[in-house]
Amino acid sequence: MSAIRRKFGEDYQVVNTNRAMSFSAPAKRKRQRFVEKNGRCNVQHGNLGGETSRYISDLFTTLVDLKWRWNLLIFLLTYTVAWLIMASMWWIIAYIRGDLGHGHDESYTPCVANVYNFPSAFLFFIETEATIGYGYRYITEKCPEGIILFLFQSLLGSIVDAFLIGCMFIKMSQPKKRAETLMFSQDAVISQRDGKLCLMFRVGNLRNSHMVSAQIRCKLIK
Repeated sequence: MSAIRRKFGEDYQVVNTNRAMSFSAPAKRKRQRFVEKNGRCNVQHGNLGGETSRYISDLFTTLVDLKWRWNLLIFLLTYTVAWLIMASMWWIIAYIRGDLGHGHDESYTPCVANVYNFPSAFLFFIETEATIGYGYRYITEKCPEGIILFLFQSLLGSIVDAFLIGCMFIKMSQPKKRAETLMFSQDAVISQRDGKLCLMFRVGNLRNSHMVSAQIRCKLIK
C-alpha cells in the first residue's frame, strides 16, 4: 500500500473490490476561477470601513467613484436645492422691501422689476443663472442687497457648475467599459518560442480604432 501511495500520491486509496462492500469515489472539488474566461479578474475589492471622514475630505474623488445612479441623484438634488434656496432669497428680499404688493405698479421702483411672487422670483433666478438675458424681469440700481446677492449667486453658480460638471466629465471619460470590446482566445496553447516553452493566447480588439501603448498583465496560478 505504501508503494502505491508513493506512486499515485496521497489522494489515491486502496479499496476492497469485494461485492459485499460498496464504495463511492471522492467527488472532485470545483475550484473557483481567479480570472474569468473573458479576462476579468474575479476579485472583489472592499474598504476598511469606519473611516467615513476620509471619504468626505476627498469629496471629488468620492463622487467620481460612486455609481451612476448616485451621481445623477446628487447632481439633480444639488441643482434643485440650490435653485430653490437662491430663489427663496430673492423672494425674501422682495418681501422685506414690500415689492410683492407693487408688482403691477408702474410708478413704483422695486428691487427686481416684475417679481411679485415666488414663481416670478424663481424665474428671475433661472434667467440670471442661465445667463439667457433680461427682458421682462431685471434688477434695478436702487437695491444694494440685490446687487450683493447677484454677485454671490454668480460666484456660487460658477463653483457648483465647475465641481459637478467636472465630476461628470471625468466619470464619463474613465475607460472602465473599454475591456468589454476586447476578446480573448477561447483556448491557450503551450508552444516553443525562442527555445523556450511559452503559454500563448490571443487578444483581439472589436473596435476599428487603434490602441496605443496598450499593456497586458497576466497572472499564473499554480
